[in-house]
Amino acid sequence: MVNLVKFGVNLIFINVIYLLIINYYSTELIKKLISSIYDINFSNYQIIIINNSPEDQSIQSLNSDNTMILNNQENLGFGKACNVGLNYIYQQDQSALIWLINPDTYFQEINFDNITNFFQKYSDISILGTIIYTPEQKVWFGGGIFQAKKGDIIETNLFDNNFNQDYLICDWVSGCSMIINLKNFDNCPQFDLNYFLYYEDVDFCLRYQKQGHKIAITNQFSLIHNPSSITNRNLTNKMFYSTYSYLLTLKKYTNLSIFMLKFTKLLVNSLFLIILKPLIAIGKIKGIYYFFNNK
Repeated sequence: MVNLVKFGVNLIFINVIYLLIINYYSTELIKKLISSIYDINFSNYQIIIINNSPEDQSIQSLNSDNTMILNNQENLGFGKACNVGLNYIYQQDQSALIWLINPDTYFQEINFDNITNFFQKYSDISILGTIIYTPEQKVWFGGGIFQAKKGDIIETNLFDNNFNQDYLICDWVSGCSMIINLKNFDNCPQFDLNYFLYYEDVDFCLRYQKQGHKIAITNQFSLIHNPSSITNRNLTNKMFYSTYSYLLTLKKYTNLSIFMLKFTKLLVNSLFLIILKPLIAIGKIKGIYYFFNNK
């Protein structure tokens, strides 16, 4: 729902902010994330945790007035689990702001009023990413570029020379910190079910960009991320999902010649790594095999 707050003689529309978090054996990380939200005077926020690890009973300890846990019967992967949360929130409030946040992140500081004010000023932005820092205060993500003619999916810092801009247009933003402005969508936005993990954020943004939605990134608010603190638990699986999703994305958004060029480089690299880094090589080769046998 959208609340009306009387301020003088004016009525200001305030969006409810839903923090959407996907759990996979990450209770302690999520506890740290929740504890970093100090702006408790802002009443219009709700935390939704999608539990992708049903055996993880410890996550239930986080239930509270501001936190709801939705349990899946199995690990659906990141994109499908996000869809569970998106669909639930869309049923509650089709004008909400949904902030998709990784469990291995936390806020150094946060004021939700700044977020609602931002979207009141720039209501035409449909998908907004934020600057993401490492614990060492280095920029981990500052904007995504996709070069279809080269097949390059680039992570960069767009604010290097544009620090004073409120936001910058880009092609994609990281699902580690992505705010979805629901009121700009005719239907509930969805992640592609073909992605289990990795590159689903790239596909999500590129797909809605093609439909005319505005994709941007801001440095007006940010969070801290511990890179790969979850996915590095199993390096072979990480490479498997990453490789499959990478090839799927290239297939969807480049031509055949670019796809074959990128695929050849990937295959050669995978074979080269068999001796040097066998766990990585095995994961990549499995990803390639799975892609060509599950079209």
